[in-house]
Amino acid sequence: MNPDVPVILDTCVLVPVSLCDSLLRLAESGLYIPRWSSETRTELERALVSKIGLTEEKARKRVGKMHEHFSDALVRGYEPRMTAMTNPEKDRHVLAAAVEAGAELIVTLNLRDFPESALAPLGVEAKHPDAFLIALYDLSPQIVTHMLDEQASAIGRSTSELLNTIERVTPDFAELVRSQLRLEK
Repeated sequence: MNPDVPVILDTCVLVPVSLCDSLLRLAESGLYIPRWSSETRTELERALVSKIGLTEEKARKRVGKMHEHFSDALVRGYEPRMTAMTNPEKDRHVLAAAVEAGAELIVTLNLRDFPESALAPLGVEAKHPDAFLIALYDLSPQIVTHMLDEQASAIGRSTSELLNTIERVTPDFAELVRSQLRLEK
């Protein structure tokens, strides 16, 4: 994985707060360049209200902070590409944004919406966040473990407790880090 190549983050990986925090902290550390579409921003605000139970104001604030902190993450000009995408219509904006941004990777929990037949001709791959985080760990275990320690400290938890939370979505990554750091579950 090349840290200078953009990576598209699908809405579903930005909704769980601990996973989103981990992904964005790793981007901030320079391991990859995060990108998303304007539809992803809109979907994220809706999902934070409907699935997580945030107020509309808090959802707007969280998404606004993300955009403020990663001001260049929003991909522009991808809309004309959407009609050429062959993946399910509801996620064509994600693939079109990947192509427009020159991203080789989409990180998503919904791998079925990004079949290889739609991605391969465009030079794009879809990865589950579990596999993506493992790849980042393989790239730089020191940066990843440092980031996890900082994230845990910021929320008043131990690294082991943070891994217990992240484990719901990224079990293999959590187990890998736990075993490398010799942490108890």
